[in-house]
Amino acid sequence: MWMLYAIGSSFFAGITAVLAKCGIRKTDSDVATAIRTVVVFLFSWLIVLITGTWTGTDGIHGKTVLFLVLSGLSTGASWLCYFHALQKGDISKVVPIDKSSTVLTIFLALIFLHEGFTWEKAVAMILIGLGTLLMISRKEETTEKDHGNWLVYAILSAVFASLTAILGKIGISGIDSNFGTAIRTTVVLAMAWLMVFISGKQEEIRKIEKKELEFIVLSGFATGASWMCYYRALQDGPASVVVPIDKLSILVTIAFSRIVFQEKLTMKAALGVIGITLGTILLAIT
Repeated sequence: MWMLYAIGSSFFAGITAVLAKCGIRKTDSDVATAIRTVVVFLFSWLIVLITGTWTGTDGIHGKTVLFLVLSGLSTGASWLCYFHALQKGDISKVVPIDKSSTVLTIFLALIFLHEGFTWEKAVAMILIGLGTLLMISRKEETTEKDHGNWLVYAILSAVFASLTAILGKIGISGIDSNFGTAIRTTVVLAMAWLMVFISGKQEEIRKIEKKELEFIVLSGFATGASWMCYYRALQDGPASVVVPIDKLSILVTIAFSRIVFQEKLTMKAALGVIGITLGTILLAIT
């Protein structure tokens, strides 16, 4: 049964970007991020309630709280940039760049956490890096200005995602990961809605088409379902198998982007997908 949960985790994670893309064709990406974060927020705290991981948290240190908030702000920035990139660029190019945050995380972990660097990590980084370059280097039908716009947001999304992992690793201790995720999501929720009101986009909420709102909410449910399936799979299955399966979500995303948006892959881009997939699996099983 845990295998089905692992596959479910990968599937739901894979369709999240596709559902989100469907919901932001006309809707402002900041508003969409804020709305879907409400759903993710509810899921994150539901997992805490199910697992009972809020108990024993009386002795949380101030440093842990500080880094939880900082990692939450970094997560929020990553999500906001990710949605901007999705709105302007192809899923089949935005997602690989976002996934390449793994490479930057390894570099930062080497510098700030003094984590070991093995040949497996080196090979994985090369595979992911080359794979990403192959996927985003094909000719564009959009203008160079538009191309650069989504690319900047996609890169920033990956950078902030890497910082989230490092901040969490440095300062968060003595707290369950599910509870930490729920707190971070709470920070993201506050940040996302603050961005909406500061930029004066609250009026955009009433202008959202019903169909797009449904897709935005569904993308939030997909993220929550992925988290719950992932947790359930790790409960009964070996992490050495569950984690690589979950990382294969990029294949689901690429497949659905082809079906829904008719985004075609060239031979070079297909080789890029293979490189990213192999590199990600190698990191997961190392």
